[in-house]
Amino acid sequence: MELDYYDKLLLGITGSFLVGIVVGVATAVPLHVAMVAGAIGAAPFVYAAMFQHPPLPESHPAVKASALAWHVVAVLAVGAAAL
Repeated sequence: MELDYYDKLLLGITGSFLVGIVVGVATAVPLHVAMVAGAIGAAPFVYAAMFQHPPLPESHPAVKASALAWHVVAVLAVGAAAL
């Protein structure tokens, strides 16, 4: 079975988060910091899925809404980790 482009992106996102969790658990790096680093590592995969090769036409309002929502969540996560 061959993986689709979007399957590979999902694996990249998941892998980034898992690496962050493993680093947080296995090292002296605080777990919340490692998870934020994993989220930052996942950002290029999310960008590729949403903007470079979106599954919907770029003019579709759902693409813009999901991009806005993701950025809001990312900024809130970074802000919460900084506290």
